[in-house]
Amino acid sequence: MYIERCKHGFGRGLCKPTAARRQGGTFLLYLSYAEIKALATGNPLIIEKCQLEMDVNKLKILHASHLSQKYALEDKILKEYPQEIKRQNERITGYKTDAETAAKHPADKDHFPPMKIGGIFYAEKAEAGKAIIEACKGMTSPDPVALGEYRGFQMILSFDSFTKEYRVTLSGALSHTVALGSDIHGNITRLDNALERFAESLQSCETRLEEAKTQLEAAKGEVDRPFPQEQEYTEKAARLKELNILLNMDEKNHEILDAEPDEGDMEPQSRTPGRER
Repeated sequence: MYIERCKHGFGRGLCKPTAARRQGGTFLLYLSYAEIKALATGNPLIIEKCQLEMDVNKLKILHASHLSQKYALEDKILKEYPQEIKRQNERITGYKTDAETAAKHPADKDHFPPMKIGGIFYAEKAEAGKAIIEACKGMTSPDPVALGEYRGFQMILSFDSFTKEYRVTLSGALSHTVALGSDIHGNITRLDNALERFAESLQSCETRLEEAKTQLEAAKGEVDRPFPQEQEYTEKAARLKELNILLNMDEKNHEILDAEPDEGDMEPQSRTPGRER
């Protein structure tokens, strides 16, 4: 049995049908006998049931969202934040070590620390710059190759096929990559600038470390927060279950009554011929 209603909704949104299916521009709404009877007789239970169904469905969605956020926080507490804290601690240690190494081999406009390229030491900046350019020209593969040493760091030369540029990686406790240009003096300046930025990079890592620690503590305080509408959800779900039982009992009672024949449908008993007068 179904009742067809326009697409604006059933009963102006007061009731949710037992089942619904859309065909064209209309909804075919399927109701149980108890629901139809309740609507016809003005039974308040069916209106309460329909309102509860809408409320429970909304609360169910909110509860699922709450659980999803809880699981996401648990994952961050167990994995993401500890990993980030460990990573930043390791980088802080690495930057401190590399800063000490660079400080032991200072460079300025009046002093150029020797640079070793291909086993040869260059005491002049211009000559060292030319040797870097020649090493780039001599590359036959984009794969990284050992270039030499500078200011206590190993230098590794590579070619980026995507950006079409040569790069030098200064390898110490951490790796620091510098893109090269075509100027012999400019390339040396780029290497020095990378080594002088360690203090700035160290401060950035310390900031990220504190942020990760703060986020971890905030997540720990948030993860155990209960669902704000837990009591409402429990009470309404229980009441909806109770109403469903009551309406199902009403429907079963009706089926029993329908199974009994009406008085007008009963066949009259045949009379005994001999007793007729």
